Amino acid sequence: MAKHLHLTVRSLQRLSLKYLGLSPLTVIRRYRLQEAALQLREHPQASVAALATELGYTDQAHLSTDFKKVLGYSPSSYRSR
Repeated sequence: MAKHLHLTVRSLQRLSLKYLGLSPLTVIRRYRLQEAALQLREHPQASVAALATELGYTDQAHLSTDFKKVLGYSPSSYRSR
């Protein structure tokens, strides 16, 4: 993204913190988690492992850890609610 905007990575980080109050990585992570929650609600039969891959996570464990840290539930618990 920095390259696309003709900025250094550090400049992009500063702008993100200034205007969003969050780092670019945090913004990306939150977007992924929002998308994961939406997919789990709309497609409860979907595989969490496949969803993790689709959203760019290394594996299901990383998605599950982020999901629980931010939303307070594991993806499977969230889906069943």
